[in-house]
Amino acid sequence: MADAVDALGRAAAAEKAARLRSGWYARYLWVYAAGQLVLVPTALLGHGPLAALLFTLVNAGLVTGLSVYAARQRIVRRGFGVRHGVLIGSWGVLYTAAVLLGQTAFVDSRVFTAVATAACALPLAVGAWLETRRSS
Repeated sequence: MADAVDALGRAAAAEKAARLRSGWYARYLWVYAAGQLVLVPTALLGHGPLAALLFTLVNAGLVTGLSVYAARQRIVRRGFGVRHGVLIGSWGVLYTAAVLLGQTAFVDSRVFTAVATAACALPLAVGAWLETRRSS
C-alpha cells in the first residue's frame, strides 16, 4: 500500500514539473506576437529595398530564434501539434489577408496597418494567455 501511495506521489510530482516546464510555449507565443508589431507595419507601410531588407532580417531572426528555442525544449504537452497548428494557421490566414488587403485596398493606410497588426498578434496573444493558464 505504501508503495502505491509513493508511486502516485512521484507521478503527481512528475506531472506538476512537466506542467511548470511547459510554460516555454507561452513565452514563444508572446515573442511571436510581439514580432508582429514590427513585421506587419514593415510589410504594409515599407517600400523599397531597405524595407524589404529590414523585413527579411527581422523575420529571419525571429523565426530562427524561436525555432532554436523550441527545439531545445524537452517538455511538449499532449495535443501540442494540433494547438500549434491551429494558432499558426490562424495567424497565417490573418497575416495573408492583411497583406493582400493592405497592398490592394488600403495602400499606405496607417489605420488599416494598426488594425491589421493587432489582428495578426491576437491569435498568438490569446494562445499565449491560454497556455499560461494551462501551465500553472
